[in-house]
Amino acid sequence: MRVSVFITILVGLSTAAYTQVKEVHLTAAIGNAQGTISLLAGYDWEMGSNKKFAVGLGARFTSYFGTNQYYRTAPAKLTTGSTGPLVIFNEDIPENIDTVLIPNPQVNSLNVFINLRYALNKKIQVGFNIDAIGFSFGGTTQGTYLNFPTGNSTTASPATFNLLLISDNDKGSLNSELYLKYLFSERWFAKAAAQFHFTEYITETEVQQFPEPNDRFRNKALMFAAGIVRRF
Repeated sequence: MRVSVFITILVGLSTAAYTQVKEVHLTAAIGNAQGTISLLAGYDWEMGSNKKFAVGLGARFTSYFGTNQYYRTAPAKLTTGSTGPLVIFNEDIPENIDTVLIPNPQVNSLNVFINLRYALNKKIQVGFNIDAIGFSFGGTTQGTYLNFPTGNSTTASPATFNLLLISDNDKGSLNSELYLKYLFSERWFAKAAAQFHFTEYITETEVQQFPEPNDRFRNKALMFAAGIVRRF
């Protein structure tokens, strides 16, 4: 649903007056024993007579790393019992959710992103970007499947396919930012952001058995991010 809205906006560019600009973002984020470094490059189309609103597309590489991170059951049909468009409003079902503890997760992703931004004035811009589709890679690692009263050792690898859907229907590793940019030089911006980042691991076997076999586990991280932006 979210992707189709963005696509509709982009199609409208063919009939709108716009200016095309290119930007590159280098961003670092930090959270609770975890963080990311990302490099983003894309084009924005500034629309209208005042060029305040812009829509953009591009590619983003994100490298995620953490220490002792808990990965929860990922599929929406297990976490909320639903996969429909309203899944974002459904509450979790605690008895359906298990956890895998991964001591040193490290996931790299390359995704196509979508960007929306608005210029508050000549110096300050606010915006939102989100990964839509791509792939991830990283090493196989040991983890612990936490099931009462003991934990069982397991092997896990990053999910390779990333796809933006709706809430827990999402697949793989996806990055998104709600950001603010400040123009401090002719083509340079300072950037601050709230970054919401998903990573997903798949266990070697379906370690979770209730309410059905499952091998997909997800970490959701809300982090503070800062970076620098170069406009071309």
